[in-house]
Parts: sequence; C-alpha cells; structure tokens
Amino acid sequence: MRPLPRRPRRPHRPAGQLSELAADAAAWALDYAWAVRWQAAGLLRRADPHAFRRRTPGRPSVVLVPGIWERWTFLLPVARVLHEHGWDVVPVPGLAHNSGTIEEMARVVDDHVRREGLERCVLVAHSKGGLIGKQLLAHHNEATTIRGLVAVNTPFTGSALARLLPLPALRVFLPRSPELTALAASRHVDRHIVSVHGRFDPHIPGGSHLEGARNVRLGTRGHFRPLGDPRVHAVILAALEDLAASRDPQGADEPEAC
Repeated sequence: MRPLPRRPRRPHRPAGQLSELAADAAAWALDYAWAVRWQAAGLLRRADPHAFRRRTPGRPSVVLVPGIWERWTFLLPVARVLHEHGWDVVPVPGLAHNSGTIEEMARVVDDHVRREGLERCVLVAHSKGGLIGKQLLAHHNEATTIRGLVAVNTPFTGSALARLLPLPALRVFLPRSPELTALAASRHVDRHIVSVHGRFDPHIPGGSHLEGARNVRLGTRGHFRPLGDPRVHAVILAALEDLAASRDPQGADEPEAC
C-alpha cells in the first residue's frame, strides 16, 4: 500500500510580517471610515471657501487641489491647519467632484488662480490633485505664478489597481496611460515638487516616489486618513516655507520619519 502524499507545509510567516499585515488591514478599514466621514461632512455642512482667505504679505497663497471624486471640503483638515499658521488658503469650488480629465481640471484651477488675481501661489494636493498640480507646473505656469507643489499620496507612476475597475475616470491611473506618460516626460518641473507618502497606501501599492522630486516618506498608513495626520501637516508646513523662499527646491530624498 502506497503511503499517502504529505501535504505541503504552508510557508512560515515571521511574527513581524504578520504584525505588519494586521496593521495594514486595520489601517485600510480606518482609511475608508475617515473618507466616508469627510465626504459626508462636505455634503451635510456647507463650508465657506472664503473663510480661509487672509492677507499674508510676503507669502504666496496656497491653492488646494483635492483628489478624484473629492470636493474641496475633503481637504478641510489641511485647510484649517494652514489657516491657523497664517497662510492664505484658496479652495477651488469649481473643481466640483474632480471627475474630469487632468487637463480639464488643470484649466479650472488655472482660471480660478487668474480670477483671484494671485501673483504667487503654491499648490497643496491629494492623490489625483498632485497629477493636476504637475500639469499646471508643466503647461500653465508661463508667468511662474506657481512656486511649487506639495502632493500627498499621488500616483505619479500610476496604480495597478486601476485595472480592476474599468471606469473611464480611472483610466488615467493606469501605469502606461497617455496622460501619465506625458506627465512623466515633463521632468523639468519635478524639482519643484514635494511628494509626501507613507509606508502603506492601499490605493497605490507601487508608492508615490517621484524621481527628481523631494520625496518625504512617513510612517503613515492609508490613502485618505493621512490628510488628518499631524505628521503630514508638519511636512506640508515645512515644505510650504521652503517653496515660498525658493523657486528651486532641492530634489534630494529625506530619510524615513516616524
């Protein structure tokens, strides 16, 4: 009688790896809860976009550019912190839910900047907003009004997950989409970009590293929830000071922070 074949042993996962997976799973759930909360807040409470404006001599204004399907109110946690630190914060209500193409949305922001008469500004963006910001730097900044871009969790090289949802609005995030390919070729503006990202982003498994930019990797987890994280706020504030003082921020990476 032949002996029964042995079942292959399951690969042993180190305790540290299991702990990381558990932390990522928990962060994923908290991430969506945070996103639902702030999407609902934007619908239920009508925030005044002019409430964050202030005269700040010697400082550029800060223009907020949210991500796909996000209204400007999704960036309220960031807007409040910037306003408290003396920045003139300029939302762009005309973006609505930011569901248009990168170029269409870039034109909306550009028109708003011109209507508001902003002589100098810096962009603070989330996710798709960072792609719009790079488009503005590359193709809508002849007068160098825009001093730079601080992008949080932006898929500069796309996301493989975009293949799972065949929606027209998400095609831009395909790693080899025409829009991303064209943006990647605009390397001359990368030195004016600060890319802020964390150790785990469920929407951008490949990360948000942008070659030639100043990359700041934090210990955060999630795609949306980091917008309310004090560590992210501190990096944004420091980056704004650097970009306001110089048109040519350094392109070196920073070490990972906690």
